[in-house]
Amino acid sequence: MAKALFRSLRTALAPLPDDLPLYPAHGAGSPCGAGICDRQSTIGHERRHNPALQFTDEAAFIDWVLRTAPPMPRYYPRMKKVNAEGSEVLGGLPAVEALGPAAFRRMLAEGDVRLIDNRHMLAFGGGHIAGAWNLGPRPELSLWAGWVLEPEKPLALVLSQDADLPEVQRQLLRVGFTTFAGCLKGGMEAWVTAGLPAQALTQVPVHELNQRLPPRDFQLLDVRTPPEWDEGHLPGARNRFLGELPRKLKDLDRDKPVLVYCGSGYRSSLAASILQTGGVTAAANVPGGYQAWTAAGFPTVITPEAGKKSSDTKR
Repeated sequence: MAKALFRSLRTALAPLPDDLPLYPAHGAGSPCGAGICDRQSTIGHERRHNPALQFTDEAAFIDWVLRTAPPMPRYYPRMKKVNAEGSEVLGGLPAVEALGPAAFRRMLAEGDVRLIDNRHMLAFGGGHIAGAWNLGPRPELSLWAGWVLEPEKPLALVLSQDADLPEVQRQLLRVGFTTFAGCLKGGMEAWVTAGLPAQALTQVPVHELNQRLPPRDFQLLDVRTPPEWDEGHLPGARNRFLGELPRKLKDLDRDKPVLVYCGSGYRSSLAASILQTGGVTAAANVPGGYQAWTAAGFPTVITPEAGKKSSDTKR
């Protein structure tokens, strides 16, 4: 397929004029392709700036494509089967029972459910129900739900506000999650007002993290994709891709604090919450992540192989 792609780029685009507009066929960040942009472009702009269009050697192009392709999402085989057989006809959004704090707590204690907290990372960090995973309110919710959630477990939801439920359901339905155990009525405000226990997730700003490097008394975890890691990462970090983290917790020292970062803090908040529920003594999130780190001018490390990729694209 990479060979066919090279031929396509070299032949199909060749006669097209520079001012011809191009539009992305998927949302930015979609795993359906690498580096999908979030804007309209032109043939001319892509000819000048798109790395895939700088190759003249087929073998070098194929090597680059295979090494930089994003990981295949864990839910793809399941969704492929659903798409082939036809999805369940629901006739609308599934009914989700709104439960008061006491009833919600009983449901969590009695049922084998996955607790999802849909609030922003900083709100989640300030206080959440023990056992919750933080899948925040962004379009990427569908993608990461598909990567980390178990399709057989009903979902229990904590939202920023009750009115968010339909949109959260729609995003989960897109990747095949149709079973819901209930939603906390009134959210975390109702929970804490009822005098029920909550726990925090420590947030470590990049300026504080920079003062604590190198990581001697803690583990520093980068949960971005391998290509993102290669292009630049924090000194002393280790790469553990978020999509594979729930099945690789044994790779970490659970008795040693773990600080987690990603591109912006969204993925790392989910990762840190997974670690927290998985028994890591002290998990923490780095809000702002790699974007905040580089914006502050702190040093980064580029994987040597990434430098080779950059030179390859200029052949």
